Amino acid sequence: MTGPLALVRRLLAATPHGWARVALAVTLAFGASAASVALMGVSGWLLSRAAEHPPVMYLTAAAVGVRAFGIGRGVFRYAERLVGHDVGLRVQSALRLETYETLAHTTLLGRRRGDLLTRVVADVGAVLDLVVRVLLPFASGLFVLLATTLILGAFSWPAALAILGTALIGGVAAPWLAAQLSARQDTAAVPERGALADVVHEIGRTAPDLVAYGADAAALERLAAADARLRDADARAAWTRGVATALQVLAAGAAVLAGLVLGAAAVRAGALERPMLAVLALTPLALHEVFADFTKSAQTWTRARAALARVTEILTEPPVGTGDRLGGDAPIAASGEPSLAVHDLCIGWPGAAPLASGLTFEVRAGERLAITGPSGVGKTTLAATVLGLIPPVAGEVRASGRIGYLAQDAHVFTTSLAENVKIGNKHATDEQVRDALARVRLDEEPGRLVGELGATLSGGEQRRLALARLVVGDYGVLVLDEPSEHLDPETASVLLDDIWASASGRPLLVITHDPEVIARCDRVVALGAT
Repeated sequence: MTGPLALVRRLLAATPHGWARVALAVTLAFGASAASVALMGVSGWLLSRAAEHPPVMYLTAAAVGVRAFGIGRGVFRYAERLVGHDVGLRVQSALRLETYETLAHTTLLGRRRGDLLTRVVADVGAVLDLVVRVLLPFASGLFVLLATTLILGAFSWPAALAILGTALIGGVAAPWLAAQLSARQDTAAVPERGALADVVHEIGRTAPDLVAYGADAAALERLAAADARLRDADARAAWTRGVATALQVLAAGAAVLAGLVLGAAAVRAGALERPMLAVLALTPLALHEVFADFTKSAQTWTRARAALARVTEILTEPPVGTGDRLGGDAPIAASGEPSLAVHDLCIGWPGAAPLASGLTFEVRAGERLAITGPSGVGKTTLAATVLGLIPPVAGEVRASGRIGYLAQDAHVFTTSLAENVKIGNKHATDEQVRDALARVRLDEEPGRLVGELGATLSGGEQRRLALARLVVGDYGVLVLDEPSEHLDPETASVLLDDIWASASGRPLLVITHDPEVIARCDRVVALGAT
């Protein structure tokens, strides 16, 4: 991919009948704009000719043309909107699916969540603007300009060439000038939108803590500053657009004046019929109306180019890890039992120094291995490596059977209990969901809504909900990250009993610093031990 147009070409080629749909949309857009220009021209001729009081039959064809062009303009425009947005949304859908596919196979470390969300939603949506608000208007407008010039040239070439010149100023030069003058602001506005999303996401997730520690004012100042930067970029772009629009209005006025002057000279010379003078004077008004949004389209092109470049960064960035070690690297052992083994493993986050090395252990079916060590020694890094979220610095990880993960801060989605459980198995039936909730002793209706981030659930209930995801899924190996964290001793003890019961016969890799959890395990590997 070398640019947004190359990206659009590739997506259209991958979309069923993509180019045919674009051609149809351009044709319909041309029909709508041409009907608008023809309506103005024929109306001008009709009024001018009617002032001469000819027999009414002389005006019938023009009257029918006015009706046809008036109706056709609306019909063509409506059909163009349907077809144009259809192909634009298809291309946008293809790009969004490709983006999701890329994200599903990498952890993309280092991406701020707000900025990443902006890339996936708003920046991907820029391809729709590129098709609907840039490609279709410019392509159809070019054909309308050529057709109008040729038709007017049949009556007065000097007037036609003058109108062509003013049209090039209003339809090409003014939008190009606006795009050049606001290029820096339009390009900067796209990442600024991502920066604003970062601040909003941060405040939304940490609002209680910010208020509790008196940091809310500083956070709101950062939000106001990010909003001000984006607002300033939009304001400068709007000012430039206003200047370019004024240039377009002047070009339209010059076109009308040129049509009047050159047409009047042709009428005096007997080279042009008098009713055609109205055609030469009024047609440029409708023609320049076609170019009215070209300045905004040119600025949209600049922003879309910047936005799609940010999407392309995601699509072309080398993957970090595999996103998920779905089926394990090794087949199930001859005994039919799942297992997990690491050999001479060196772990660390990409771009950072290794945290631990020389790790070798095996966890067989029914065994429970505790990974201990002080904070920052690499326990969670080991879990991420085993899961395939990040690649090992050296050594290998071999797992037979799918790996399930119980995170210490498992995300609870703002939906029902059932939909949260189905994160572990999207094909789970209602009966399987009820059974999973019962096995983890979460006695609630599956349809119960849990609120934003599980606000209506206690800490213990949230951990049980996360455990239900493992129960409903067909996981052969389980990795537990601080399963008793943030729970009172009684709740933690009951939850551990349930986890051990649910994981019976499976290999358990338990990351913990809780002595009670360590006591329940068969073996211990201490990271950072000398």
